[in-house]
Amino acid sequence: MSEKIKKNILYVENGIGYGGAIICLRHLVRNIDKSRYKALVVTGRTSPLYEEIAEEALWKYIADRHFDIVGAHQKVDLAIWPDKMPGARFIINQILARTDDIANFLPFFFQLLWTAWRFKADLIHTNNEPLCNRAALLVGKILKIHTISHVRGDQYGSRLMKYTFSLPDHFIPVSHWIAESMRSKLDISADKITVIYDGLELEKLSPDISGQPFRDKFNLLKDHFVVGLVGLLMPWKGQNIFIDATKELKDKIPNLKMLIIGGTPDDCISYENSLKERVKQENLEDVVIFTGHLTDMPVIYNGLDVVVSASTSPEPLGTVVIESMILGRPLIGPNHGGAAEMMEHNRTGLLFSPKNSSDLAEKIFTLYSNPKLREKLGRAAREKALKTFSVEEHVNQVQNIYLKFLHNIKSEN
Repeated sequence: MSEKIKKNILYVENGIGYGGAIICLRHLVRNIDKSRYKALVVTGRTSPLYEEIAEEALWKYIADRHFDIVGAHQKVDLAIWPDKMPGARFIINQILARTDDIANFLPFFFQLLWTAWRFKADLIHTNNEPLCNRAALLVGKILKIHTISHVRGDQYGSRLMKYTFSLPDHFIPVSHWIAESMRSKLDISADKITVIYDGLELEKLSPDISGQPFRDKFNLLKDHFVVGLVGLLMPWKGQNIFIDATKELKDKIPNLKMLIIGGTPDDCISYENSLKERVKQENLEDVVIFTGHLTDMPVIYNGLDVVVSASTSPEPLGTVVIESMILGRPLIGPNHGGAAEMMEHNRTGLLFSPKNSSDLAEKIFTLYSNPKLREKLGRAAREKALKTFSVEEHVNQVQNIYLKFLHNIKSEN
């Protein structure tokens, strides 16, 4: 980099909850060249975990939700009475949409506009899809600030979704699968796309870290075969598929423990309750364990015999896959999206047919039956991951994109 003047980067995180996306953003701002860049991270949600960002960069919470539109939609979707009146459901949905605009979007937009202006942002970097970060992208347009969007999901959606993809100056999809989807579905030119795998601090992800404290916490004995599905409790993360596989395996694998590991976004509390009720009704409480949100992921992964990613929709490149591979854990993932891109079947992990619980159960039983295969897959996965997911390489590539848009900007800082 030729310039010595420090630039102000405004990061905006508007994901549904504290998961892989915000974790990867924290790795970025923690390791960015602070002699050249000053980072301010704005999050639409808050919790003690979000507050920790203030230890790594400037941090500001701007509430992105004052009215629970998602909860209201769920109640309307389950109700029968709107279908008895022609047009009622359409009218209700329009009212909810306008309420969302007035009660949620506009307050967040105006506060973010003020924040960006006061911060004198030179560039806005959104950490999620353009649709959920349209406020930040519009702020960029108004203030004539370049915008960059990370893309971590699929491109199916409304006309509004397609419009928001016209706003960023550049995109950072986290896998080649996502990049190809953007080109084919939205006709986004290749020169506006740079694929960059998420980066993690490899030295903090050691296979030598003991998983025993995790096993002790949940009374997991040495002879228990422990399989963990790691991820936020949301329908598309595949917890129901995981429970289906449990039913097939509980009589085949002695001392089987199937752990559902992860917190629950506020929008998905009812989903969590339905999962727990299902486990109770199907007499799986001795096998399935809900851990809730946990930290210290290396200890958790190293306490599992097998790690599972079971997303029912193609996931760009989940943090679960990256962390598991770095730690050298035996990994099973769905044969679509980023998991299929990164995992080589029967070499760095096992792939199963998406949404197919019987195939998932078969792959789990295969690893249970073959400890040497578990060791072989884990070793090969770590070898590949160490070459691919270095946070230093991730930061360098992101900063090269910043260079492209900032080298002509004059700063008075």
